[in-house]
Amino acid sequence: MPQDIFAGEPPPLLDRSLDSRAQPVSRIGEGEIGGKASGLMSARRLLETEFPADLHQLADIEVPIFVVLTTEVFDAFVEQGDLREVVTSGIPDDRIAHAFQQADFPVRFAGDLRAVLERISSPIAVRSSSMLEDRLAHPFAGVYETKMIPNNQPDAGERFVKLVEAVKYVYASMFFKGAVNYLRSASRTLDEEKMAVVLQEVVGIRHDRRFYPHVSGVVKSYNYYAFGRARPEDGVASLALGLGKTIVDGGVSWSYCPAFPTLKPPFASPRDQLRGTQNRFWAVNLGAPPEYDPISETEYMEQHELSDADYDGVLGNVASTYEPAGDRLVPGVRGNAPRVVNFAPTLEYGAFPLNKLVRALMEACERAYGADVEIELALTFPVGRVPRARLGFLQVRPMAGIGEQVRVPETPPAGWATLVGSERAMGNGILEDVADVIYVRPDRFELKDSGAVAMDIEGMNQRLLDEGRRCLLIGFGRWGSSDPWLGIPVTWSQICAARTVVEATLDAVRVEPSQGSHFFHNLSSFGVSYFTVSDGEEGIAWEQLAALPAIEETDLVRHVRFGQPVRVLVDGRSARGVIFYQQG
Repeated sequence: MPQDIFAGEPPPLLDRSLDSRAQPVSRIGEGEIGGKASGLMSARRLLETEFPADLHQLADIEVPIFVVLTTEVFDAFVEQGDLREVVTSGIPDDRIAHAFQQADFPVRFAGDLRAVLERISSPIAVRSSSMLEDRLAHPFAGVYETKMIPNNQPDAGERFVKLVEAVKYVYASMFFKGAVNYLRSASRTLDEEKMAVVLQEVVGIRHDRRFYPHVSGVVKSYNYYAFGRARPEDGVASLALGLGKTIVDGGVSWSYCPAFPTLKPPFASPRDQLRGTQNRFWAVNLGAPPEYDPISETEYMEQHELSDADYDGVLGNVASTYEPAGDRLVPGVRGNAPRVVNFAPTLEYGAFPLNKLVRALMEACERAYGADVEIELALTFPVGRVPRARLGFLQVRPMAGIGEQVRVPETPPAGWATLVGSERAMGNGILEDVADVIYVRPDRFELKDSGAVAMDIEGMNQRLLDEGRRCLLIGFGRWGSSDPWLGIPVTWSQICAARTVVEATLDAVRVEPSQGSHFFHNLSSFGVSYFTVSDGEEGIAWEQLAALPAIEETDLVRHVRFGQPVRVLVDGRSARGVIFYQQG
């Protein structure tokens, strides 16, 4: 059985007489520290007890400095600001956020909060750590907001103001529409939830006005999308240049199997790899102050082109050079040719033993939790006056387990027909209580319309929730991506009525499924099946869907209903899934 990540001693109360070396973790307030902070405490214990000591010679491996604002601080802020009526009024997210910004922060905690700025001199990630976050069942991964602040203003008072603004923003996000819908889909209420906040040092190195890690990663010890020689139990790691927002938002990252680090994703050619890999990265902005926007998650974050990272001199360990004359990739950086972020110098040629550390972390976490796990990390390579690599262990949480084996028949039973078939299905189990289908119209969809599709689906999803109904959801490209040119940019709250999600391809929409996003973590934790349907598979019976009368439709999306519930079967071990519908 997996260990309870809430077990163990909380961090000690912050002692203003101590510095970060003497007290690298601490708390402000006497309340609960929440799921994320508990996971961080578990990560610290795990590094001490489970991680091979000799691997610490390869890099400084640590949980970055953090301070927890407990739920006592949250309760005091909400009560003092008389915000209970605001959060139950149903007003839009931006008005909730503004109301929280206008409320005063409790004075009795202000002195300790100021002391945090003396402990952390680098940028700070202000992260949610709610009571329900990072649990094994319904872990609320990525539901609440995180805000990064540069923490580099010359005036200490201004740094304090920006920190308080960020804390208030994370507090407010607990009451945003998406979070409330998530609670509802998990059969939870606001009365059951409370918010703690983690203030954590951001792992990275400054390059002029940009601050970012050279590698961010999300590692899963079970892979629902194994390919080639890899088995699901071999796990998967998704890597990206820059801040991890690229991965958790479902952007373009590099996925590989830790058991076979040289096994490449199924790109057709080096040219396809050039087109299909990361071309932008996220960094904290340490330059000129941006336009004031305290209710924006990305107020102090910027996206940059690969040429900026090339200028910073950080691509040597993470990129290859594309030579168009021979349509080939050469590991490392050469001349002025295009770069491809495929981590070949590190994974294939051992420029740095990253995969050795990834596997050790994965195995240690599995032993400690007795379950499959998901890990977040960030890495910096030695640069300039920084003599050693640093690996920041940012989070560990258990993944939802796989249940009993399901037999998926090759042909439908008598009286039934196949609606969807896939050889790459995520999840495990049988579903027999859904008759509604929301699908994107294949004859009209183009990627330029993905934002409009997301809005249409959100409205239909809400009406299904109001009626107490659930649905199948079928569309194109990568569901849940923040990049509308990769797929349909929905958040979990916009599709939380879905019990099964299908991702299909069109000639112009061929994207590898996301491996590291919070979106996918929520799918698995809620037991939502996820089908990927590519050319050559059993496919989707579009004609049958088109023949059904519409409950509701727009130019791009239709909501239809079968007379009897469909039957969804998914075998998590073979990754095979089918959806049958009753004929007649």
